[in-house]
Amino acid sequence: MLGLYARKVGMTQVFDDSGNLLPVSVLRIDPNVVIATKTKETDGYAAVVVGIDDAKKNRVTKACAGQFPETIPPKKKIRELRDFEKEVAVGDSLGLEVLEGVRYVDVSGVSKGKGFQGVVKRYGFGGGRKTHGSKFHREPGSTGQNTYPAKTFKNRKLPGRMGREGVTVLSLRVVKTDTEKHLIMVRGAIPGINKGLVFVRAAVKKGR
Repeated sequence: MLGLYARKVGMTQVFDDSGNLLPVSVLRIDPNVVIATKTKETDGYAAVVVGIDDAKKNRVTKACAGQFPETIPPKKKIRELRDFEKEVAVGDSLGLEVLEGVRYVDVSGVSKGKGFQGVVKRYGFGGGRKTHGSKFHREPGSTGQNTYPAKTFKNRKLPGRMGREGVTVLSLRVVKTDTEKHLIMVRGAIPGINKGLVFVRAAVKKGR
């Protein structure tokens, strides 16, 4: 699997080869440092561990710092990539060249938090009528049973916390890349806040 951490930096418009103006989401791929490599002989499977963004020393426990080599400062975010398709060594800095030639990518991130919301915004409930003295507008309505069992079943759609969940958007087309500025531009929406960290990998359901 080919993948890297990237940072969501905004949106823009670019022209494709046919002259069409396309809206794109822009991701900046900062250096991803190889922290460790695993092999089938020693670990039973092949994988590469990458990390990004240096962490403060007073925020890192000894147990966490022990997995980093002495020459590499502890990182805030680390991820293990199984069956990495390129040859790398500990200490290497990976960038946009890892995704060279990839036409479709999957992007994973944490969606924007929207706080406590009702069923109309959270699940798209239609609500009640707005006129003629109706007192039922945006409430969820009945949630239990009229007869046995007199209870509310699990997984009922009710008001609650909305957003701030892990989201993966599949098969986004890579429209353009900028190797000098380490940017990759994809067609589609990217989960998360502006300047947020996301993970970009080669698409698993669509050909490259």
